[in-house]
Amino acid sequence: MPASKRIIITVPENLLCEVDDMVILESKNRSQLVREALGFYLGERKRKLKIEYMKKGYLEMAEINLGIAGESMYGKKRPM
Repeated sequence: MPASKRIIITVPENLLCEVDDMVILESKNRSQLVREALGFYLGERKRKLKIEYMKKGYLEMAEINLGIAGESMYGKKRPM
């Protein structure tokens, strides 16, 4: 594992109880579970941001794409 830093976090007691239940269930320690949870969260967040950027890009390009489609359908003759 690459160099690690120790952090201190505060969590509600009920969340810590759930963490401890999962630690027992998965035979891990709290640090392992928190590292995996953080990695999962960050990966999902990046995935969702990419999707949002793609949606934004498609919406920004929609008018241009409609214009291009209209030109090829109604305006210019296609070369043979």
